[in-house]
Amino acid sequence: MARETHKTRLLDYLKKYGSITSLEAIRDLGNTRLSATIFVLKDEGHKITTEDSRVATRWTNKDGSRKTTTVSKYILNGSN
Repeated sequence: MARETHKTRLLDYLKKYGSITSLEAIRDLGNTRLSATIFVLKDEGHKITTEDSRVATRWTNKDGSRKTTTVSKYILNGSN
């Protein structure tokens, strides 16, 4: 059986769910260096695109609405 690594766990996750953000990588995979792992997978020929995604933060604006920030969402294209 092959050794499980950040790379193999991330690839399995992308195949199952289609995309991932850094928060999901930390929470679900324990991977705190998602962009580095994505870089390795892309270098190996996997087709992964990056999309900006707006997410709510814990802070609020003066009007009570939630502040947002932009995070990267990595999407697996095709069945590499």
